[in-house]
Amino acid sequence: MRRSEFLRAVQLEFGARASNLTTDLVLDAIGNRTASEALDAGVAPRDIWLALCDATDVPANRRYGAGRIEPRKN
Repeated sequence: MRRSEFLRAVQLEFGARASNLTTDLVLDAIGNRTASEALDAGVAPRDIWLALCDATDVPANRRYGAGRIEPRKN
């Protein structure tokens, strides 16, 4: 997962709450940091996404492949 995919996944999953969750919610699984702090510290976006999903009870079927753009059709 790339940073852009992470940001897209958070926006799609949480909508208007996305910004607050990434800047305010401290996640134990990534070293007691917010998602934004973890991104800035170089933590893998996928690890942050999974930690955020665990903390907010996102169902497993919405975790994998989140944030990906469908390939362009010719």
